[in-house]
Amino acid sequence: MTVSMLARRCGLSRSTLLYYESVGVLRRPPRTGGNYRAYGDADLLRLQQIGVYRKVGLSLAAIRLILDQPRGGAATVLERRLADIDIEVEMLRGHQRAILRLLDKSRTLRRTEMITKDKWVAIMHGAGFSEADMTRWHTEFEKSAPSEHQEFLEFIHIPADEIKAIREWSRKGH
Repeated sequence: MTVSMLARRCGLSRSTLLYYESVGVLRRPPRTGGNYRAYGDADLLRLQQIGVYRKVGLSLAAIRLILDQPRGGAATVLERRLADIDIEVEMLRGHQRAILRLLDKSRTLRRTEMITKDKWVAIMHGAGFSEADMTRWHTEFEKSAPSEHQEFLEFIHIPADEIKAIREWSRKGH
């Protein structure tokens, strides 16, 4: 099979297949007399296995580790991924709880004619947010809605130079 044929059979782009080959998760195949890559059934099977592991969120490095171990270390890697997912789910549940607390506090916000940074920080602390939580909140806000993040920071009357600093460290994930 050529690169394009194999990619098509697995529902991938040609460039994805070539990338997998370049990072070593898919082995480089022999070449034909016309210098074309010649993939076989083993390559198709390996690429299908890669697809299954990608669907569960494994990194290419983890996939290569699983596929290159003769006795298979899939269970250990999958258990680690499952633990990571548990952590991510709990973090998302924490976000849900925080949003619900913030929505509950929104009645206070609606009655406030002018909200300031100090009032907002007090509300966030009152809702159970630590400094690390607020940093993550800004980072997520900046990542998902940068212009709204800017508007919000202006709304709570933060000076322009401080807004610039907040947005810069938010982009860097600090």
